[in-house]
Amino acid sequence: MSHAENRSSVAARIGAAAWIVATVQFLVVQLVVQSAWRMPYSWADNNISDLGNVECQIWDVSRPRYVCSPLHDAMNASFVVHGVLLLVGTLLTGACWGRGRISGSARILFVINAGGWVLVGFVPADVNEDLHVLGALLIMALGNIGLICTGFAPRASLFGGLRPITLSIAAAAVVAAWMFFGQHDPGIGLGGLERIAAFAMDAWALVMALAIVRTHRKENASLWQRSVPPSSPAHGSSRAART
Repeated sequence: MSHAENRSSVAARIGAAAWIVATVQFLVVQLVVQSAWRMPYSWADNNISDLGNVECQIWDVSRPRYVCSPLHDAMNASFVVHGVLLLVGTLLTGACWGRGRISGSARILFVINAGGWVLVGFVPADVNEDLHVLGALLIMALGNIGLICTGFAPRASLFGGLRPITLSIAAAAVVAAWMFFGQHDPGIGLGGLERIAAFAMDAWALVMALAIVRTHRKENASLWQRSVPPSSPAHGSSRAART
């Protein structure tokens, strides 16, 4: 492996780790924050943003509900950390996307998606609803378009080789986003639709991060086997294990 290839490999693994941490911390913080609510919090009926609202009040003209999130600061910090880690992962996994305009466009949209998460963290919905909604659009509209673009990355690339997974997640996300913004509830609640639309990127990033880890483990095993002389005990044991 050349120096450049080794550097790309290390960067991809760091990026994968950033994506894994982003998704895990985001889920854990949501569960902790919602557990502090005195009123029951519902993933079907409540928006994700309700967890970050600053004031305790009846909220949302279209779907009035009482929102009071004692740990809103933790949730908003998690939004920001989530966006930053998604950005880090996107920048460091460049070798996994392949070359070309589609891959380049996908990564740009992923960067915008990450910026959307940072925006909604810094601007809670009940502080500035317009800016908050803009952040949500960056996440659920442009971010999911980025997923579609990724689905057409070159097949020779790692992500391109996982095209069916990417396009399946992207399709579910786009349909959910359209139904959420149009308020067409199929029975899982608008909160449920929002989660499908917004968490699709996390689901994809987690799958791709695990694929990166698995691929580099295989590469390291292959390099180790090639580095062992054929007559050495280690080489013989590894060959015996394979048979």
